[in-house]
Amino acid sequence: MSDTQQRIDALVKSSDILLFMKGSASFPMCGFSGRAIQILKASGVDPKSVVTVNVLEDDEIRQGIKEYSQWPTIPQLYVKGEFIGGSDIMMEMYESGELKQVLGTGE
Repeated sequence: MSDTQQRIDALVKSSDILLFMKGSASFPMCGFSGRAIQILKASGVDPKSVVTVNVLEDDEIRQGIKEYSQWPTIPQLYVKGEFIGGSDIMMEMYESGELKQVLGTGE
C-alpha cells in the first residue's frame, strides 16, 4: 500500500462520518459536494460533526481516493470506515430511508 493509500486508510478509519469533497462543509466548491452536505443535513447529521477532506488541496488524495474506493468520482462518503458512495447513491439511500439507518439518525 502506497503512502497516499495508507493516509487515506487512516483518515477513513479515524472518523465516524467522513466526506471526501471539493471544498468544505461550509463552502462546497462543486454542486455534487454541496448536494452531499445537504443530504447529510436532511438526514439529521450536524455538518460540524462531519469530517471533510478537501481534495482540491491535495492532488495525491484527489487521485488516491479514486483508487482506494475504486469509485471514479468525488464526493465520496464513508461511514464508520465503510464506503457508502457519491451524491447520487446518497440521494437514493436518503429517499429510501436507508441513509438514516446507516448514519444512525433514523427512528
